[in-house]
Amino acid sequence: MFDLNDYLQKELAELVDRHTHIDGPHSTLISSLSFSRCSIPYHSTETEPPYKLNNPSLCIVVQGLKDIVIGKERFRYGPPHYLVASMDLPIIAEVLEATPEVPNLTCKIEFTPGHILELVSDDALKANSKGSSRRGMNVGKLDIPLLDAVVRLVRLLDTPEDIPGLAPLFAKEILYKVLHGEHGDSLRQIVTEGSPSVYIKNAIEHILNHYQDSFRIEDLAQLAKMSVPSFHRHFKEITGMSPIQFQKQLRLQEARRLLLSGSENAADAAYQVGYESPTQFSREYSRMFGAPPKEDMKKFKSRP
Repeated sequence: MFDLNDYLQKELAELVDRHTHIDGPHSTLISSLSFSRCSIPYHSTETEPPYKLNNPSLCIVVQGLKDIVIGKERFRYGPPHYLVASMDLPIIAEVLEATPEVPNLTCKIEFTPGHILELVSDDALKANSKGSSRRGMNVGKLDIPLLDAVVRLVRLLDTPEDIPGLAPLFAKEILYKVLHGEHGDSLRQIVTEGSPSVYIKNAIEHILNHYQDSFRIEDLAQLAKMSVPSFHRHFKEITGMSPIQFQKQLRLQEARRLLLSGSENAADAAYQVGYESPTQFSREYSRMFGAPPKEDMKKFKSRP
């Protein structure tokens, strides 16, 4: 019996594989569309720490399996699932299934808040409640209509002359389906006046841009135009972390990036990201990445 879902999944994997010849991130002729390829399993952070709020995005692991860790939550996704992010969060990414013969392949489509607002206005979509919050990153079931729209968008890379006319239409269709999906609320809230997400973004952006510095919760709450208890509750609902935990993840991710680049030793990396105690840095680094900095670097250098 013909299985349309399986057929589309295989076609999408073949398309992404054809347009990614080496491991790493790959941009495409469609500005909102990018791919990534990985040939070996790994446990790492994103290549670059998030210093600013990125555009909302839809990510699909078209081949292989990934875990995304946010705070103490773990999201596993691969075919047939998708990950939707309404704002940038410090994450740990784990590629669980990947070989040189069958690499892990990911497709990412970004949307601007303006695109979301246009569809919300056109369709009168409203967040369920202005007073509630939704997690900024979620995993959902990838159904055939959404998968088909993604495949049609990626196919355009084989006919570049069609990209200017059709890519915006297909991208709008994809966003429309995501907004109507199980996690559409998380995207709608970032453009809904009065939604906590709109105000929490201000505090998140401040931490992202000043993660090396200490802060007062009262000042962050004021940025978010909330009381301290309300700010704490909404921040954790959206990010899965407290503000302090959020800052700690940013610091540790940046420290790891510095160590991997070879530009700093552990003590210097600790001070550069805001730690006053190298001992505390090493302890928290081990807790997050499973080994002290020196052992963690040895592990990476031994990778093929």
